[in-house]
Amino acid sequence: MKRFLLPLGVFLALLVFLGIGLNLNPREIPSPFINKAAPQFKLTQLADPAATIAPPDMAGKVWLLNVWASWCEACRDEHAALLAFSRQNVLPIIGLNYKDQRSDGNMWLQRFGNPYQVSGFDEDGRVGIDYGVYGVPETFLIDKKGMIRFKFIGVLTPEIIEQKLMPLIKELNRA
Repeated sequence: MKRFLLPLGVFLALLVFLGIGLNLNPREIPSPFINKAAPQFKLTQLADPAATIAPPDMAGKVWLLNVWASWCEACRDEHAALLAFSRQNVLPIIGLNYKDQRSDGNMWLQRFGNPYQVSGFDEDGRVGIDYGVYGVPETFLIDKKGMIRFKFIGVLTPEIIEQKLMPLIKELNRA
């Protein structure tokens, strides 16, 4: 009888861990970047390869960095919410076109609309790696001092924008 207690205990412990894991939200993966300086980069702009975009260009502003790609179906799902949000002119939305072809990214924005003030072209994904991007879409809220204050993995919805982003944006703009 005693020889069954150890395997039974291990089995019960695994069930507890499985139960805890099933209740976690995979979109709320803790990020080591929260409250740390946004990684620096200097990329050519998607629409104009002669122009660049870099985080210092946004100094003194609260801004959103949205990582997207033309090949990303989930990016298409969130696009209407981003377009509507951009029309509110609450803050600059900067795109990071991730592991894409320049022509595909430009055609995608022409077809579906452009919510971005500007999009950086991250052809090889190195900037995405610096930001700890798991996949697209991902969105970062960056404060006036260049600190990442919020990271969201997955599709932004109007509800997420209203309930999570807007209160943070208002708070950061008061600071």
